[in-house]
Amino acid sequence: QVQLVESGGGLAQAGGSLRLSCAASGRTFSSAAMGWFRQAPGKEREFVATIRWSGGRTHYADFVKNRFTISGDNARNTVYLQMNNLQPEDSAVYFCASGSRLSLLIKPATPDNYDYWGQGTQVTVSS
Repeated sequence: QVQLVESGGGLAQAGGSLRLSCAASGRTFSSAAMGWFRQAPGKEREFVATIRWSGGRTHYADFVKNRFTISGDNARNTVYLQMNNLQPEDSAVYFCASGSRLSLLIKPATPDNYDYWGQGTQVTVSS
């Protein structure tokens, strides 16, 4: 089992920044990649970004490129999501996810390819 705990959410103004953290514990050595998803009220959960532990390869959703950056700290088993130039449409609950399946490395944007999820952290961006 892997436990994931997100932090760093809150309220930001349009154009502002927030940094989310996701701390993993438990059988973290089995994790191949970690990702961030978000879900706004009435909408489906959508992929934001992912990072592979081995090699650090990253993948982003088109709508966050050049604004969000995902990074990882192997020693701390922690993944970060630096969010810059936030916009009201970025308001959502942001979830951290982890997995070890081969399918995750092939299709990192598919939620079903992740095995573990955090409880989420709320991000609200005011205009």
